[in-house]
Amino acid sequence: MTSGTPHAERKYRTATAFQRRLNPVLRRLPLQTVLETTGRVSGLPRRTPVGGRRVGDSFWLVSEFGERSQYIRNIKADPRVRVRIRGRWHTGTAHLLPDDDPAARLRLLPRLNSAAVRAFGSQLLTVRVELDG
Repeated sequence: MTSGTPHAERKYRTATAFQRRLNPVLRRLPLQTVLETTGRVSGLPRRTPVGGRRVGDSFWLVSEFGERSQYIRNIKADPRVRVRIRGRWHTGTAHLLPDDDPAARLRLLPRLNSAAVRAFGSQLLTVRVELDG
């Protein structure tokens, strides 16, 4: 699945190369928000640093590469996830919301992450995680 334009493809390749180096460091930081999915092929836990915000019993985030993101592909195979928020793990069910306006959603989420998603993203997709109890 490609994004359709050479510019978007360059953005994707640049961002993913950068994330491959940065994400292993970020996910170890105790207060970094992390989304844990189950690998669709391996069945192993896959942890991805994310930016987002808890609102009541939901956690909201926007994927910068939509269905091209590995964690989105994992969610499609198994929507049961865990989210580490402020150092505490929460279980929940992720829902992909293609009809939501991701640009408007980003205005409600943390500014620094939202700016990075807008700058590097090309196929934005809103995700809501319904947190268990």
